[in-house]
Amino acid sequence: MGKRSVATLIAVLVAGSLVTGVPDPYAEAASPGEGGASSPAGSVTLPGIDLDTVTIPELQARMADGALTSSRLTSAYLGRIKAVDPKINAVLRTDPTALRQAAASDARHRHGETRGPLDGIPVLLKDNVSTRDLPTTAGSLALAGSPPDSDAALVTRLRKAGAVILGKTNLSEWANFRAAKPTSGWSAVGGQTRNPYELDRNPCGSSSGSAAALAASLSQVAIGTETDGSIVCPAGMNGVVGHKPSLGVVSRSGVVPISAEQDTAGPMARNVTDAALTLSVLSEGKTARLAEAHGPRGEPTRRPGLRGKRIGLWRLPSLGPEVDAVMTRTAKKLRRAGAEVVEVTPPYQKRLAELEFPALLSEFHRDIDAYLATRNGPRNLAELIEFNRSHPAEQTCFAGQELFEQALAAPDTTDPQYKAMRAELRDLSRRSIDETMAGHDLDAIAAPTNPPAWTTDCARGDNDVIPSSTPAAVAGYPSLSVPAGSVHRLPVGLLLTAGDHQDAELLSLGAAVEHRLDAWRPPRYLP
Repeated sequence: MGKRSVATLIAVLVAGSLVTGVPDPYAEAASPGEGGASSPAGSVTLPGIDLDTVTIPELQARMADGALTSSRLTSAYLGRIKAVDPKINAVLRTDPTALRQAAASDARHRHGETRGPLDGIPVLLKDNVSTRDLPTTAGSLALAGSPPDSDAALVTRLRKAGAVILGKTNLSEWANFRAAKPTSGWSAVGGQTRNPYELDRNPCGSSSGSAAALAASLSQVAIGTETDGSIVCPAGMNGVVGHKPSLGVVSRSGVVPISAEQDTAGPMARNVTDAALTLSVLSEGKTARLAEAHGPRGEPTRRPGLRGKRIGLWRLPSLGPEVDAVMTRTAKKLRRAGAEVVEVTPPYQKRLAELEFPALLSEFHRDIDAYLATRNGPRNLAELIEFNRSHPAEQTCFAGQELFEQALAAPDTTDPQYKAMRAELRDLSRRSIDETMAGHDLDAIAAPTNPPAWTTDCARGDNDVIPSSTPAAVAGYPSLSVPAGSVHRLPVGLLLTAGDHQDAELLSLGAAVEHRLDAWRPPRYLP
């Protein structure tokens, strides 16, 4: 993703956001004079700002005009975490320096020295992303001692950009790569994260806390990580936006690993504009300047449109008739906006499902051994397995660690059989997307991100066989989940997938799809 494509994308999205904002689906229900952020007891109110719908460009415009400070914005989010998070258990800990970070941003704004679009914007980090001043546990008591020696590379970029590190979010322990039947959103460190739409429902995983926190408006943006589905499934199930970047766009240095062949961190937000701006900071390329992105701030700029776009709809009827009905309604809306929607079925899915898990086992053993050698606690996978056996608190939701045990016995990544397996995976996953897009002249493939959230049940485990994320995850291609609708008030996402390193193009298309679907709905019962 080049500098010019990022700058062009951001300029269009930011200007469109400043002109039109993100539609507030409940604006007509508010009484006169009720505008402003939700204000649970003890929190800071922000007159004229709705935290559920405000975008980063709108916040930056207010900060530039002196109508808002990062300190007040950060205080508002800290207040919401204190008041709301006990219901959903998404945030493991807040950063005690958050208000100091915000005050430093305010000084930069006063002196005209802002560092870019995220300067002063509160960000939550998934707790498998290393922070030098906060514990980084991957949800495991084995890593609950001293913090890592250094920040993850992406955290260094966020700090350099002036973002306010608000805290760390809960996750599925070890990013859901421990037990054969895990319960997403549970960790021994953080307990169970709940879906804000229905508290007995699951938030999906493994970026459970990041997605649930955004749905409850506990931060402006959050960082998730994905090996296969761990950004996009929680985004879909919690009704927010999640972008899994192309492999290599965001550094994985300092992120607790599963597989270097598939792992990536990525942005999560309540709208595509905020996700794109966050990616511009996270990405290894140059970031666009905020002033360049604003352009002439008050002038209307046409947002990306759908006319002439060709989208392949991969229905996945295995997710059930109610999800399929959401896809039918989505296709109608996209067609009314001028897009051509054709039905597709990407090939090679059965073979991908057969090969992916065995390859990941070998890669996990290699990569987790290397990571654990840098931390205090168990020094390798074998010691980690013994740690779990000897600590009952690691077994309170589920005791299994079958994936750890299988990984310990898996072939080494130097084994010819493993190498052949990964080579076939890479080839077939890329062909599944490339051949489908070329054969139908598509701009993107669209599929349901998730079924309606299942009830959380430690004894049963997850019900999450969701194949739509796999082709992009294995190929290293970008994918983007945007809210598409709901089934019985439980969110369903639309997963958009594009070709290698077409992140900017995908985000631009996603912004147009998001605007047409207008499906974001905050959980109504939260204060």
